[in-house]
Amino acid sequence: MLINDFIKLALKSLITQRLRSFLTALGIAVGIASVVLLTSLGEGIHRFVLSEFTQFGTNLIGITPGKSTTTGMSGAVISNVRPLSMNDAEALKRIPRVIAVVPVVQGNAQVEAGKRSRRTTVFGVGANAPEVWQIKVASGQFLPDDDPAAARSFAVLGSKLREELFGMDNPLGQRIRIGGERFRVAGSMESKGQVLGFDLDDAVYIPAAKALSMFNRESLMEIDLLYAEGGDADEVAKYATNLLIARHGRQDFTVTTQEQMLEVLGSVLEILTLAVAALGGISLLVGGVGILTIMTIAVNERTAEIGLLRAIGAGRMQILALFIGEAVVLASIGGLAGLITGAGGAWILGSLIPALPTHTSWFYVVTSEVLAAIIGLLAGVMPARRAAGLNPVEALRAE
Repeated sequence: MLINDFIKLALKSLITQRLRSFLTALGIAVGIASVVLLTSLGEGIHRFVLSEFTQFGTNLIGITPGKSTTTGMSGAVISNVRPLSMNDAEALKRIPRVIAVVPVVQGNAQVEAGKRSRRTTVFGVGANAPEVWQIKVASGQFLPDDDPAAARSFAVLGSKLREELFGMDNPLGQRIRIGGERFRVAGSMESKGQVLGFDLDDAVYIPAAKALSMFNRESLMEIDLLYAEGGDADEVAKYATNLLIARHGRQDFTVTTQEQMLEVLGSVLEILTLAVAALGGISLLVGGVGILTIMTIAVNERTAEIGLLRAIGAGRMQILALFIGEAVVLASIGGLAGLITGAGGAWILGSLIPALPTHTSWFYVVTSEVLAAIIGLLAGVMPARRAAGLNPVEALRAE
């Protein structure tokens, strides 16, 4: 059988049964569209969360009180954990390659300016917070680099809080009350938006020592270290660990590099993407069953045709290739339609709902199309082998 005749015969059988071919390809198309759309959502969320997480930069190391690993001891020893102090933060500045250190205390308090008030997030930080967190001052200046033991009562307003309390008026130098204590406004920040659920615009920044006193806390919530570009995060983390062990007497704190955070977060998000891809894969499996069913019916209906082809000299391998080819063509057409539908649907969702991140990954696109062809191949093998194994004489009698 010539290749041209082979192609014409395969296409003719598909065109003759238009509705059947359409419905079979539709099953695969729905499966592929599901995989592409769901993985686009998963990959979009993956990229969105990672971009949010890295808004503070990537050369960061976070130190928190308490050891995160299990030691097998009773939970009662938690009360013996030494708090992270302002002196710890000052000592960490002496570590090689460390550019800046920010002690962090977070709470919630009422902020009052004249007759206006608003309950908002209070960040107790150090003077280097803009450099470490990559946030910018819009007007005035950030908190001065005072001695932690004698920090002055200055405050810096987030852009949303400044607008709520002062409107179009200039807040610089104005007196405000935070949690009942008086502060003078030193500056206001540029809009940063929400980062991992925290609205940095609807916040006020005060010295960390003042925040410890305001919220009656002994320990800092966290100490953030910014190390030099090109520095070894593990080496800096080791220096920080050794220094704090020397100060505390034991490791009752946790040091986490940004690389470790991103690695764990990336792993979780990749599992999420694979999970939603697996859900779409169920639809692909259903489409494969549809191809198997349709091709089995086609063999039964075309028994006489198969007998005629065998009688005029078509070999078993040619008959096998004919039916497998039809199955693969159906799956490929359905896969292409599914790709267009899935990618188009993801783009439309992203356009209509900007807050819903979508990103179509070429890896999943190519994988889905290859998978569709493989499903068509596998689904067509059994009916094709049955067709190729028919006795020509018996097949002609089926007419």
